Amino acid sequence: MRRDSLFYQLFAQLPQTLFDLLGIDTPQGYRFESVELKQTAFRMDGVFVPPDPSGTVYFCEVQFQRDNSFYERFFAEIFLYLRLYRQTFSDWQAVVIYPHRQAEQVSFEPYDVLVNSHRLRRVYLNELGSLEALPLSLALMQLMVVPEAEMPTAARLLAERTRTEAVPRPEAIMELITTIVLYKFTELSREEVLRMLGFTTEELKRTRFYRDVYAEAREEAYAEVREEVLQQGLQQGETLVVLRQLRRRFGDLPTSLEERIRQLSSPQIEALAEALLDFTTLEQVSAWLERSS
Repeated sequence: MRRDSLFYQLFAQLPQTLFDLLGIDTPQGYRFESVELKQTAFRMDGVFVPPDPSGTVYFCEVQFQRDNSFYERFFAEIFLYLRLYRQTFSDWQAVVIYPHRQAEQVSFEPYDVLVNSHRLRRVYLNELGSLEALPLSLALMQLMVVPEAEMPTAARLLAERTRTEAVPRPEAIMELITTIVLYKFTELSREEVLRMLGFTTEELKRTRFYRDVYAEAREEAYAEVREEVLQQGLQQGETLVVLRQLRRRFGDLPTSLEERIRQLSSPQIEALAEALLDFTTLEQVSAWLERSS
């Protein structure tokens, strides 16, 4: 996943992020769009469209790599948009988001008048301030440039803020935090990232990820044993599903362990199915069976 796509996910989920960045009250009714200018095959990835023609249209670009022709392209896209959609706004402003000042192009000529005007706001993420003091939307943006060594601590801080602060769409924010961390630590699974963020087992079970994984695992297992379920009955079928999932995770099961599972009642089998994703060793399975006997 490209880093700029993370920013556009953030803007799509929390459009107020742009206005927090500009330090102005969030106007009502704005929608975030990706606009293709077909005559030239230009694509404007970040356009905040006002709810009526009396408003201001905002153009937003995320630029993490130095490109010495960036402003040439950016202003060409802007002015073509202004020409094509002039009836939909009364004013315009542009915002460019950089990780730091070193990512800017070397020379602004011949666009220096525009670059240095009130029409353009340049933002450097490493200069925004501390994660603790920033609005959560901007803290999410800054999380994308946090050094890898600091990422776990920073991500846990934002996850805790999401849990404790009155924020809009907390589930969407938590999903963004998880995605940002996954972008940085590609070797981690989503479940490992959620645990890194400080999720307890019960909180993890309430996440959309956990529910999706559990549903997918059960559906896959059911598909493989559906004929056996029909032949042996629902309870035996549930037992087969559980045994199949355990074998996938841990390999061949000890005969004694398998026999204990086959002797479980229907409610116990359902409870074991719910607990499966928490187990990392067969010893934990045995301990669960001891507690449930």
